[in-house]
Amino acid sequence: MVLITGGTFRMGSDEFYPDERPVHERAVADFRIDRYAVTNEDYARFVDEAGYVTVAERPMDPRDFPGADPASLVPGAMVFTPTAGPVDLRNWRNWWRWQPGAYWRAPFGPGSGIDDRLRHPVVHIAFEDATAYATWAGKRLPTEAEHEYAARGGVDGARFAWGDEPYPDGVPQANSWLGRFPYDNQGVGGTAPVGSYPANGYGLFDMIGNTWEWTSDYYTPRHLRLSDSPVDAGKRENLLAAASAQEGFEGTPRRVLKGGSHLCSPDYCLRFRPAARSPQAEDTGMSHIGFRCARDA
Repeated sequence: MVLITGGTFRMGSDEFYPDERPVHERAVADFRIDRYAVTNEDYARFVDEAGYVTVAERPMDPRDFPGADPASLVPGAMVFTPTAGPVDLRNWRNWWRWQPGAYWRAPFGPGSGIDDRLRHPVVHIAFEDATAYATWAGKRLPTEAEHEYAARGGVDGARFAWGDEPYPDGVPQANSWLGRFPYDNQGVGGTAPVGSYPANGYGLFDMIGNTWEWTSDYYTPRHLRLSDSPVDAGKRENLLAAASAQEGFEGTPRRVLKGGSHLCSPDYCLRFRPAARSPQAEDTGMSHIGFRCARDA
């Protein structure tokens, strides 16, 4: 883990997506965070020692899916599938499919595996799966503010973790989508082994791109200022956010994902930036979601 010296920074962005607003001053205390995302190798060790079964492997309760054909309620996960050509980018169902039998050890479904992907970030991890690992490891998930602060690497206020241009001198600094989304990827085409791209100013790898990462914060459609508390990193749950966790949502609570993924593309999802954030249902892992852990200093 890397020790991050706390401080005050400008959190959020007023330039891109509404839920990143407003830019506001946020302070974090000293904390430690994993240098790399948790890998398949790391997660396998946890599963083998703890006997843990992830959400994607568990039987599905028909009571949670009223009206659905019980025969279709089999364990699985959402897997990204490139399209043959241009599609309506307003409909994510064009490139996401429910894949029975997909889970962290079989990321693309039955017949796939991780033997050649041990140093890739683990995926298909639900919030419960991430917190279970963190507890086993004597750690926790980072808060949204901690993740953004660490992802900036000391470059406060810049659009990207490395400056204001997405590809300085034409060189990708993170694993993101290169080409036309979702059919023409001229980049890696999936996850890359952790540490494949340059570290940021704090010596952290893949805080941007590769996989989205879970944080402990509930999602709200805008940033909530903590005017009554200059330092909120000591609170493992943002109480203001928790009180508004279901604003705009019904059903399963949403948590904040940070960092963007290998699917982020300037022509569709310009979210491979520290300020970017995305809501994710706690019970849903996907093929572009992973995590890393933090710990109090």
